[in-house]
Amino acid sequence: MNPASTSLQSHRSALVLVLLVAFAWGFNWPMLKIVLAEMAPLHFRTWCVVGGAAGLFAIAAMGRYPLAVPRGQWGRLVAVTLFNVTAWNVLVAYGVTLMESGRASILGFTMPIWGVLLGRWFFGEALAARHVVALGLGIAGLAFLLGGELSVAGRSPLGTALMLAAAALWAVGVVLMKRWGHLGMPATVFTAWQLLLGGLPILAAVPFEEGSFSPLRLGPGALLALAYSVALAFVFSYWAWNRAVAELPVVVSSLSTLLVPLVGVFSGMLVLGEQPGWPEYASLAFVLGSLATVVVPQRKG
Repeated sequence: MNPASTSLQSHRSALVLVLLVAFAWGFNWPMLKIVLAEMAPLHFRTWCVVGGAAGLFAIAAMGRYPLAVPRGQWGRLVAVTLFNVTAWNVLVAYGVTLMESGRASILGFTMPIWGVLLGRWFFGEALAARHVVALGLGIAGLAFLLGGELSVAGRSPLGTALMLAAAALWAVGVVLMKRWGHLGMPATVFTAWQLLLGGLPILAAVPFEEGSFSPLRLGPGALLALAYSVALAFVFSYWAWNRAVAELPVVVSSLSTLLVPLVGVFSGMLVLGEQPGWPEYASLAFVLGSLATVVVPQRKG
């Protein structure tokens, strides 16, 4: 297989991973709401990051991957981790308690806007006409989802600020990871270290938060939701996301996550009985148009 064919296959595989992550993370929003009804935010996030790290280290050990962090890479690993894991998980865990999960997911996944801008500034990634169109369609889709709820978000300024800060900091993490790659480690090992290190500050803050830390006190629904979050939203999705980001331009990986809040809205309908209206369907059309604009390969003359 020639290098061009190999590169195209790698690009397509990365796109598939990003889309799978979008569905896994999108479906996790109603799971988040179910668990947080019975468990405090930092308790929940600790189980997610520690369970995710344990699962990935186990997979890496079975695959006989070297687990050590290469010399001189600890600083970069900590920097990426603080943005991609610690900041995102802490800010989202508290932001979602101050507003409905649907609105929180919409605000949190304004990340593509920040990601596209940062990709342009730091990497000089050219914004082709189709990227500008895709970004416009994506913003229009999010606007339809948020719709008349802007006034509600305005009444929760702290929650809005936390979710927007989470989105912006996550975008910084994406840019750093694109610049530095996996720091000489396999994606599985790199992700495991991220979750472990990112979870340490969260774990340290747990004693200051009220509530039970034991998942055995959760009801069956919340326990199942916790298991979903650990296995799919953390073990699989963080690994797949880290692997895909290294292969795709920031603009493509960022815009692909626009699908997450849409999946969150419609999975809320399936899991929580929420009823989407015409704004959700209009948003779906805009976001699908945005995704088609950036993921369908252009023909070369």
